[in-house]
Amino acid sequence: MHDPIRAEGFVGCALSSTVFYFHQLESGDWEAKKVIEVPGKKVSGWALPGMPGLITDILLSLDDKYLYFSNWLHGDIRQYDVTDPLNPKLVGQIFLGGSICKGDGVTVTEDTELKEQPEPLMINGKRFYGAPQMIQLSLDGKRLYMTTSLFSPWDQQFYPKMMNHGSIMLQIDVDRENGGLTLNKDFLVDFGLEPDGPCLAHEMRYPGGDCTSDIWLKEVIDKTSKL
Repeated sequence: MHDPIRAEGFVGCALSSTVFYFHQLESGDWEAKKVIEVPGKKVSGWALPGMPGLITDILLSLDDKYLYFSNWLHGDIRQYDVTDPLNPKLVGQIFLGGSICKGDGVTVTEDTELKEQPEPLMINGKRFYGAPQMIQLSLDGKRLYMTTSLFSPWDQQFYPKMMNHGSIMLQIDVDRENGGLTLNKDFLVDFGLEPDGPCLAHEMRYPGGDCTSDIWLKEVIDKTSKL
């Protein structure tokens, strides 16, 4: 949590596609509980008969209300209301590419979440490849950014077309009141257009601070409360 008085937080587990909530008990001991689990999908035409979600990045909004994570293989970003951290509520979800898009050669044979496979990622008539990977949220919680590259050998294995077309950066508009994610189609950074050839963009940082680098200092809060 960003609030330093709260001795608690969340951990995303990549291969199991789960999120654990951990907190400190009054005894001083620590306790962890699995609170989110992304079910795998049964597929054909892929490397394995079962495809996990593969959580590759996770963050909290600065007010500690919303938890976000990227599901790199399935191709979605999820937004959870964690006001009650033991019972996160899915309030926003958006698919932006991924390995289960229609027409890409993978057929989902069993899915406990979706009724149909998502459409490929298209912006202004152009097809893009890859899936949401690194994410970054503005301090006001209104703009969530994503890039599509994880690790070049994995990119080559799972999204080989991205190697030729380059990765991208997109902006997702966030409903901070009720939850919800909407792609802003007026924002696009296409790293396939770099002068030295296609590039694979990874990490993002705000010059003035962002939700993965900023945290309130307990000492400052204590001093401010006494003024």
